[in-house]
Amino acid sequence: MPQPSTARLKTEPRVALFVTCLVDLYRPSVAFSAIKLLEQAGCKVSVPRGQTCCGQPAFNTGDRVTAKALARDILASFQGYDYVVIPSGSCGGMLRHQLPDLLADDPALAPLAADLARRCHELVSFLTDIRGVTTTPAPSPGRVTYHDSCAGLRELGIKQQPRDLLRAMDAEIVEMEAPETCCGFGGTFCVKYPEISTRMARDKVADIVATGADMILAGDMGCLLNMAGTLLREGSTVQVRHVAEVLAGPTGPAIGQPTDK
Repeated sequence: MPQPSTARLKTEPRVALFVTCLVDLYRPSVAFSAIKLLEQAGCKVSVPRGQTCCGQPAFNTGDRVTAKALARDILASFQGYDYVVIPSGSCGGMLRHQLPDLLADDPALAPLAADLARRCHELVSFLTDIRGVTTTPAPSPGRVTYHDSCAGLRELGIKQQPRDLLRAMDAEIVEMEAPETCCGFGGTFCVKYPEISTRMARDKVADIVATGADMILAGDMGCLLNMAGTLLREGSTVQVRHVAEVLAGPTGPAIGQPTDK
C-alpha cells in the first residue's frame, strides 16, 4: 500500500490520543482511524488508560469543582508525551484554552496545564500543520460537503486543512451556503434550549441536502450525531461520517444508520 505523502521528522514522536467521550461511547471507529492516520504519519501512538472526559460539560455549566478534578486526571494521564492529539475541535479547544484558564490560580498545576496546552492539537491540523501530511492512500469519498464546527473553526483555526486533504484524495467538495453556521448542538446548549437547537439543526440539514452531496463530513462527534439524527428524521439518505474515517478509509456503516455499532 502506498504511504501518505508527509514531511517526516527524523525522530518518531510519542503521541497520546485523547479519544473523547463521544468517540469512545458512540463511534470507536473514529479512534481506530485516528491511530491509523497517526501511525502512517510516522508517530508512535499510545492511548492512556486513565483518560476520561475533557471537562467541558462541567466547565460550561459552571461546575468548576468537577472540571478541576477532571483536569488533574488529564494532566496526570498525558504527561511525558511529545504531543496530545484529539479527533475533536471542541475537546481540543477545552484542553488548549479553557484548561489553562481553569487552573491559572493553582501555582502547582498552572505550569502543567500550560505545557499540556502547548502539546495539544486537533487531529487533522496535527497531520497537516505539524507532520506535513499532504494526502492519504484512502479511496476518494466522492461528492461531499464539510461542516466547520464552532470550536474547531473559531478556537483552533481549522478550516482549510481537512479540505486540502480531501481534495488531494480527489474528493469533490460542494460547499454549503453557510458551512460555518452552528448545527445547533453546542454541548449543553441543546439541552438548555431544545427548541432553538432543533430549529438550527433543521436549517443546517436543509443546507446540507441543498448541496446535492452524498456525504456530510466534520471533525466533531457532537455535531455529527446531531446532524445524523436530524437527517434521519427528515428522511434524508445523506451519509454522515467523521473526516478521520474517510481519510483513513471508511469501514462499516455511516453514523446514524440502523445497523451502526
